Amino acid sequence: MLDTGRDDGFASLRAPGRPRAERYGLGRSLRERSPRTNLAHWTPAPDRADPVQQIIEAHEGRLSWLIPVRVGRMIASPYAFLRGSANIMADDFASLPHTGITPVICGDAHLGNFGFYASPERELVFDLNDFDEAHPGAWEWDLRRLVTSVWVAGRQNGFREHACSDAVKHCVEEYREQIGHLAAQPLLARSFDALDIDDLRKAATRASFREEIERAARRARRRTSDRALPRFTEQRDGTARLVQEPPLITRPSDTEIAYLSAALDGYLNTLPPHWARILAGYRIVDIAHKVVGVGSVGLRAYVALCEGSSPDDVVFLQLKQARRSVIAKHQHGEAAWHRHQGQRVVEYQQALQTVSDPLLGWATVGDQQFYVRQFRDMKGAIVVEDINAAALADYAGICGYLLAKSHARTSGASMIAGYIGGSDKLDDMLAKFARAYADQVESDHQRLVTAVRQGLLPAEYA
Repeated sequence: MLDTGRDDGFASLRAPGRPRAERYGLGRSLRERSPRTNLAHWTPAPDRADPVQQIIEAHEGRLSWLIPVRVGRMIASPYAFLRGSANIMADDFASLPHTGITPVICGDAHLGNFGFYASPERELVFDLNDFDEAHPGAWEWDLRRLVTSVWVAGRQNGFREHACSDAVKHCVEEYREQIGHLAAQPLLARSFDALDIDDLRKAATRASFREEIERAARRARRRTSDRALPRFTEQRDGTARLVQEPPLITRPSDTEIAYLSAALDGYLNTLPPHWARILAGYRIVDIAHKVVGVGSVGLRAYVALCEGSSPDDVVFLQLKQARRSVIAKHQHGEAAWHRHQGQRVVEYQQALQTVSDPLLGWATVGDQQFYVRQFRDMKGAIVVEDINAAALADYAGICGYLLAKSHARTSGASMIAGYIGGSDKLDDMLAKFARAYADQVESDHQRLVTAVRQGLLPAEYA
């Protein structure tokens, strides 16, 4: 990692940082050590780990009865496999050349991890929205994962290779231009940059993509706690209870519910005082284990139904188990750098997003660590399978823009901009990489499908 001129943990206003021009020059000089042409290459190492074994190892500590659900979701398509295999990519990317510039990164940047959610002012915004793997790391890793997801999604939709290439290049172009723009802005100005629904509409150049944005926004606005009440609950003995849908929604034991309820009391202490005071006006009515996502399947994930001053005054809280980021071992070895993994997720989410859920906090149940957020908070996503090639290019560009914004909010923007420069060289190099690594993803996916067919792994088909 580079010496950025700050080694005090960002805890002092007395130590000067390096001037912007010097940082830009430092980034440009890194091309000698790590040429941009190196970003184009992918060839699996002779001793590359077996991807099926890596998936099996990632199941350690997960709920065994949900492993078939996770495997079933991952074999559905190469894109689904990509979503669940952040650990494989992290191991692969760690062996590739990189600059040593390490802002806070998402660690799991792919097309499906951008989406809508509500700001504290209840406005619909669009941004990165998954931070389970967030950690300081190489900015190139996020960009590599994102462009690979673009190419894999394009192939899955039946697009020609040149269309996939165009989408990837637009993604990198937007990242390059935005990181360059933000690097020239005052530090505080970078942190205020946001993309709301109106900005998203303006960024869409294709009518088909604007229509998908409107559909996704309508779906997101309907995803609120009060609208979720009749869908996820039923009346039992005059009290609302969460509906059970095994194996995806199940009821914990009474002992587990008691521990989780106590943990939520502790979670209140991690909130800003105003929000803790508001939320303490609610009481827990019921708790259920609810499976979410692809990569998270098998980890503990709970939904708590909380009721306020009336039966229709409700909030759903989600507790998601947080484990060490897949990036961490490549940055710190086996040393545990973060005392609480839920706190890590929350703090890095707040670092990478312009605005965040005001109810973000963390909790502990025994030796398991969780982060807590609102469950139904106008969350929504662009359905990649529903868009055409032109819309994919638009969407990839928006995601590249947002990834640059997130990286620029932490550190290293001037050095990244200096390294990238103003030409389209990075666009071309990463398009070559994305195509080669998309082949790798498809090959790894097929190996998992074969392992399931041979009975080596159980799978519950989606």
